[in-house]
Amino acid sequence: MADTGIYATTAQIERKAGSMANVVAVAETATNDYIAQAESVVNVLCRKVFASSSTAFAALPATTRGILTDATANLAAIYAINYQMSPIGRGEAEDRVVILRDGFLRDISLLRDKKIQDFLSSGVEN
Repeated sequence: MADTGIYATTAQIERKAGSMANVVAVAETATNDYIAQAESVVNVLCRKVFASSSTAFAALPATTRGILTDATANLAAIYAINYQMSPIGRGEAEDRVVILRDGFLRDISLLRDKKIQDFLSSGVEN
């Protein structure tokens, strides 16, 4: 099976979820589902589909790809951690979720800004 997500990969989710995350939750089958959900959330919150395929994603400027990957990987890693917190420990898992949520919210606040969207797509400040 291959990664089916556009904005993030299984390896990125595994890194963000951290050590001791449930092996089923960070397996490719699960992360493909998490990534699809996270990509939808990013697109809806931003009211913009940044890329509809991996080819279109690869054509985006590196800065745009980076922030989309960070936002999607943060949210998908939250899903993976929430799958089962006990291997990590509840307190540690909650700390990871808070850190990932903060990163996701930061990324979304940037991506939703129309001036930032214009800059990310063109690389030219308006």
